[in-house]
Amino acid sequence: MATAVTERKMNRQLTIVTTNDSPGPQQADDRESSSGGGSAEQIQQLRRHSEQLETGTPQQIIRWAVDQYFPKLTMATAFGPEGCVILHMLSEIQPQTHVFNLDTGYQFQETLDLRDKIAERYGIEVELRRPELTVQQYESDHGGPLYKTQPDRCCFDRKIVVLQKATEDMDAWMSGIRRDQSPDRARAPIVDWDNKFGLVKISPLANWTKSDVWNFILQHQVPYNPLHDKGYPGVGCWPCTRSVLEGEDERAGRWSGTDKTECGLHTHEEQDGSGI
Repeated sequence: MATAVTERKMNRQLTIVTTNDSPGPQQADDRESSSGGGSAEQIQQLRRHSEQLETGTPQQIIRWAVDQYFPKLTMATAFGPEGCVILHMLSEIQPQTHVFNLDTGYQFQETLDLRDKIAERYGIEVELRRPELTVQQYESDHGGPLYKTQPDRCCFDRKIVVLQKATEDMDAWMSGIRRDQSPDRARAPIVDWDNKFGLVKISPLANWTKSDVWNFILQHQVPYNPLHDKGYPGVGCWPCTRSVLEGEDERAGRWSGTDKTECGLHTHEEQDGSGI
């Protein structure tokens, strides 16, 4: 869905830089710029950078992102294992990077408590970005919990719209998605133009596996959500998240009993009724 925010970003100039810190062929003075964010030329540039970074470590990818876009770089986190890993890495690379959480009003208390642990451990204060309406107001306006009848609409109103506003003044955002999490995420490049939100999207852990993430967490004693120890490999909003059974896919606990598998933040295609 086109928005005024996206249109403004599509019309502004973004600068793409290749640095010596990223893997692949390098030229120290290779500074490319293109007018018109999301233009065919810029998308090709981003693809080249993504290919170069394909064999890079997450730390190299994050350092590249910081070199190119900081302070107009942000990160969205739901405090999942992947997000906590990136926060650990950011604390060593550029702890002043802006990080925010989409506080839908339906988050587990354990998730909110983890935010405090992250701040204590790394000194990174993750901003809570909330929808305009409280849960009580939202449910009153819709005659009850919309997640029961129109979960796509609920995700759009309480996540997608909020992320659009949170990234209005940013040039790039980072996410913690992995390619092995779902068929849709399997197509995720390291660097891409995010047409949905009108800025560059960077996925430092795209080519990591679940084992890579947890090995890093254990090795570096990264704080994580205690719900992961109770059968919740993925933690979203409490009404739409359950623990998974042995042998189930790690995302089977999200929107269980429905055809919905994504909130819409990371989908490449619009879903019927999603409004995305």
